Amino acid sequence: MLHLLYILSFTILAFIAITNLIRNLVSFSVDRERTSAGLSLSNKNRVKRTYSSSQKDSVLHPELLDSKGKVIKEPLLVMRSINVEDARQQLDALYNDSSAHKIENQE
Repeated sequence: MLHLLYILSFTILAFIAITNLIRNLVSFSVDRERTSAGLSLSNKNRVKRTYSSSQKDSVLHPELLDSKGKVIKEPLLVMRSINVEDARQQLDALYNDSSAHKIENQE
């Protein structure tokens, strides 16, 4: 009997979750269509100005700023390639530093 009750309650919860998911997707798509179709060029400029002024008032994360304090407009994920020996040396240095701290903490 408890198994049937569990299956029934799980089915009801799953149905509610899927219904909410579909309802949210539909409302997001309607809102997006409404905002993109309803804004004229002057309204878009006003929204951009409002966004940029509110963006200036907010505090930016230091990684988003260059050395002069200006906002970076480049991709944030830039990977440089290093050779295997450099990577090993960096990992060895990290390992040696961490083991030295453990020995000092134990004493």
